[in-house]
Amino acid sequence: MRALRFHQHGAPLDVLRLEDVQPPTPGPGQIRIAVQACGLTPADWALCEGLFPGDLPRGIGLEVSGTVDAIGDGVTGVDLGDPVFGPAPFTGPSAGASEQAVLDVWFPRRPGLDPVDAAALPMAVETAYRGLDALGVAAGQTVLVHAAGTTVGYAAVQIALRRGARVIATAGKTYAEALRDLGAEVTDYGDGMADRVRALAGGPVDLAFDTAPPSNALPELVRVTDDPKHVLTVVDFPAAKELGVRFSGPGGEGAISTHVLGDYGQLAAEGRFSIPVAGKFPLADWRAAVELSRSGHARGKLVLLIG
Repeated sequence: MRALRFHQHGAPLDVLRLEDVQPPTPGPGQIRIAVQACGLTPADWALCEGLFPGDLPRGIGLEVSGTVDAIGDGVTGVDLGDPVFGPAPFTGPSAGASEQAVLDVWFPRRPGLDPVDAAALPMAVETAYRGLDALGVAAGQTVLVHAAGTTVGYAAVQIALRRGARVIATAGKTYAEALRDLGAEVTDYGDGMADRVRALAGGPVDLAFDTAPPSNALPELVRVTDDPKHVLTVVDFPAAKELGVRFSGPGGEGAISTHVLGDYGQLAAEGRFSIPVAGKFPLADWRAAVELSRSGHARGKLVLLIG
């Protein structure tokens, strides 16, 4: 099978190679899928650069959809050929960006949810749900989602609205109208953001959830809430520690929340939840996908088409 992987740490475009490798064998409690689509995330590039080091070579691709083509010992409730999606383990010699991948956790891909949209769900939904849970978002609160045009931010807006919160979102022009259609109140990020948000809210907001690439925005979010403990970031960990802001990620708050993926997959199949997909690339064109992702201008999920 073909798999995208790296043999040494470094910049993704320097170290990644598309290679012919042996297909993985599902162990007890695992399944193997013929991959149809693989979502790409910034975590993939961090793995290339040395995040969570381990034995090399390693694969990338942390979210996949496909059809079951092998079943490990002890697995029940799934049959060969079933369409599924889920997070792909990343500690082995290949991961999700490959023609076949093993999964420890998976969910049915319901009719109405195509493989690309399914592969866009896992990382954005899990990260957003975990962060909002840690922050304590609940009905009746006013919540700011900063950088709601990111995939995690877009997911967070929908999840917070489903919890009954009033959502104010910062976003650029690409997704501003779509976010308003979802039910959020939208304003620009950048200079004066805290004042604009407070004007919309009629004062400080209850909670602020940061999903933006590090951009020195956390001091503004503290101003929006009047309390660093009412702000949580899933991205800017160094600034969070300096400012006393909460964070969810390695060493931070929140329990892994992959258990909710089935519910959000069902909502997506019914047209009631989505992650915007900005680009689809054949596996052979992986370099173009990496370049677009690393440019910071993807404006949505990038997906490799494999099967």
